[in-house]
Amino acid sequence: MISRRSIPRLLAGLLGSLMVLSASAQGFPNKMVTVMVPYPAGGPSDAVARLVQVEYEKNLGQKMMVENLGGVSGALGVQKVLAAPADGYYQLLSTPMELVMAPLALSAVKFKPEEVRMASLMGRTSIGLAVRKDLPVNNLPEFLAWAKGKQVSYASVGQGSLYHIMGERFKTLTGLDLLHVPYKAAVQIYTDLGGNSVDMAFVPVAGPIIGMVKDNRFKIIGISSTAPHPQLPDAAPISAQKGMSDFVFDIWIGLQVAKSTPDAVVQKLNQAMNEAIKSEAFVKGMNSTGSQVPAGMSVAELDRFYTQEVSRYRALFKAANVEPQ
Repeated sequence: MISRRSIPRLLAGLLGSLMVLSASAQGFPNKMVTVMVPYPAGGPSDAVARLVQVEYEKNLGQKMMVENLGGVSGALGVQKVLAAPADGYYQLLSTPMELVMAPLALSAVKFKPEEVRMASLMGRTSIGLAVRKDLPVNNLPEFLAWAKGKQVSYASVGQGSLYHIMGERFKTLTGLDLLHVPYKAAVQIYTDLGGNSVDMAFVPVAGPIIGMVKDNRFKIIGISSTAPHPQLPDAAPISAQKGMSDFVFDIWIGLQVAKSTPDAVVQKLNQAMNEAIKSEAFVKGMNSTGSQVPAGMSVAELDRFYTQEVSRYRALFKAANVEPQ
C-alpha cells in the first residue's frame, strides 16, 4: 500500500522523469538516427530512403543510417523498430502494406497498426488497372461492357495484399464475376499479363510498369487515384465511373515512429520532412521512382489520416472475408 508520506516522493520522481524526457526531446537529434527500410537493399523503398537521407541530414544536422531488413511482408522490420526504445532514434520508412495490411493479413505479425504514429508523408504512388493487350477495350466503360457475363481472372501477389483487397472491392462495386489468381511474385504477374494468361491486375504505376505499357506488353485503362497519372493521361480515374466514387487507392510512403515517441520529437521530424519535400532534388528523385510528392501535412493531420486509413482497411478486409493466415 502507498502511504501518504511516499506520495510526494513518487510525484517528484515522476516529474523528474518527465523533465528528462522533455529535455531529451528538445535536444533531438543529438546523435546518429537509424531509419529502417523493411525490405532488402535495392528496392523502391530503399531508393526513397537514399533521397530522404540527403534531406534528413541537411535539415536535422545529424547522420542518418539506413537499415534494411526484409521478411514477413515487411513486418519484421516494423517489429524490430517497435521493440526499441521509443525515443525517435529508430524510425521507419514504410507504406500501408507493412503497417496496416501485414498485421491484418498475417497471423505471424505481432503488432497492431495503432502502435505506429506517422511523422511525415513524402510520396504517393498511383495504382493502375492493367488488362491483357489483346482485349478489345481501351477504357474502363469498354472493359465493363466486355466483362459482363464472363468470368474474368485477376492476379495479385497473394491473399490479403493491397491488390487482392482492391480486386475484391472492384468486384463488389462492378458486380463482375472475378476469379482471384494469387501469385508469389509481381514479375510473374507482369509476364502472364503480357502473355495473355490472366485478364487483369492492379499494378503500381512505378518502376518498369510505364515502360511495359509503352512496349505494348499490356494496357492500363484506369487509375485508382483521383487524378490521371502524368505519364498515362488517357487512363481516367476509376472513381469517376458511376457507382465507384470510393474506389480510391494509392501507395503512400512516409516516416513513422513508435506511438509512444515524445510529441516534441514527432513535431521536429514533421517540420524537417515538410521542408525536405519542398526540395527540387527530392521531388525530382521521387518522380523518377514513379511517386508524386504531396503537400506537407501537420502531425494532427497525419494522425487523422492514419486513423482513417487503418479504419478503412479494417472494413475492407472484413468485407472481403480476409482473416489472418
